Amino acid sequence: MVKIRSLYVCQQCGYESPRWLGKCPNCEEWNSLVETAVSTKSSTSGKSATSVTDKLSSKPTLLTSVKSRDTKRTLTKISELDRVLGGGLVGGQVVLIAGEPGIGKSTILLQLADKLGSVLYASGEESVNQTKIRADRLGVKSKGIQVMEETNVDEIINQGLSVNNSITLIVDSIQTMTTGDLSGMAGSVGQVRECTYRLVKFAKSTGTTVFIVGHVTKQGSIAGPSVLMHLVDTVLWFEGDKSLTLRLLRAVKNRFGPTDEVGVFSMEDKGLISLSDPEKLFLSKVRKAVSGNVVTSVMQGTRPMLIEIQALVVPTKLAYPKRIAQGIDPKRIELLLAVLQRRCGLPLYEFDCFVSVAGGISIKNDPSADLAICLSIASAYFDKAISRTTLAVGEVGLLGDIREVVAQDKRIKEARRLGYKYSIGSKSVKYLQEAIKSHLR
Repeated sequence: MVKIRSLYVCQQCGYESPRWLGKCPNCEEWNSLVETAVSTKSSTSGKSATSVTDKLSSKPTLLTSVKSRDTKRTLTKISELDRVLGGGLVGGQVVLIAGEPGIGKSTILLQLADKLGSVLYASGEESVNQTKIRADRLGVKSKGIQVMEETNVDEIINQGLSVNNSITLIVDSIQTMTTGDLSGMAGSVGQVRECTYRLVKFAKSTGTTVFIVGHVTKQGSIAGPSVLMHLVDTVLWFEGDKSLTLRLLRAVKNRFGPTDEVGVFSMEDKGLISLSDPEKLFLSKVRKAVSGNVVTSVMQGTRPMLIEIQALVVPTKLAYPKRIAQGIDPKRIELLLAVLQRRCGLPLYEFDCFVSVAGGISIKNDPSADLAICLSIASAYFDKAISRTTLAVGEVGLLGDIREVVAQDKRIKEARRLGYKYSIGSKSVKYLQEAIKSHLR
């Protein structure tokens, strides 16, 4: 017989208490006690009891005796999702997918369920009718999707054990799940940790792939304890502006693949559409050269992606001219403007400068766009356009020198495939002033 008792354990010093104290008497930390489920010994057998989901052998195995084998993957048939996962799903893999409300988490999981066919979809936030409405809108036609409206994680696991092991389990969301062995409310630290632990044990013992939806806080991090990210195998992060169609899916953690891949999607009426050529979102269809517009290449994971940098320079009568950046770090813009003034002699202190990345993508942590930003500002200042078939890639130093960036040859090769004949970089020019003179004066 399995007996489980609840203890309140301090997260700072490990102090245990059978009742809620609010404040740890040892370290005097408020709200540091978290309810935890603890298995006790059976009164009949004398052996320690285990959960129904704990079927893994506890005997140690010699590492040298373990046979190496290739990891079998199951394609999701969503190309960008397969790219981020590292080639598909692995049996027993637990995937946590997080993002802001309305970004597309439930949408992509319902599309995934349609592709996989044999899926148990446990919804704790929406009713079965609401899920059906979304499925009709997305055109989901698979007859192998089972939907249950449940918030008890033990009932979900029991239902998963009663069906074929080849099924995929989707839990939406972990913050709504509870277990009767704990008295805390849904979303509390103890409930989230215990429910996730039981789902992970279920996945590992049965080889079932489990997807878990996670909420985010106002600060933009995953809600719940940090151990939530440590328990799962893969953490996927959905990001994008909900007012735009662009959606990016990044792998923050992945035990079965790389963490430098990025999936690009477009949110349409029929759901999320994989974009194998995302340049369509970031490059304008107008082929006429316009001042202040320069094309560059940034790396999203291992994929080079062409984007447009647009700049506008206008005279100002203010004592402090405006410096406004969209999709770029404002401090980086201030630095590059200082280089243009000091090293290239542009009197930008008399002008308002506006710089934006077309398409809504953010490149705040990529210095490879420095040269394109500087050339777009100089182009807007001189009101002279750079050829639409020219690509600018390079990092600009404080001395005005142009430095080579990571995977520069790969970026240029991809640009040439798309019809860009010329490139401006560290191999063609050494200093920013030289680049401005040769292409704008």
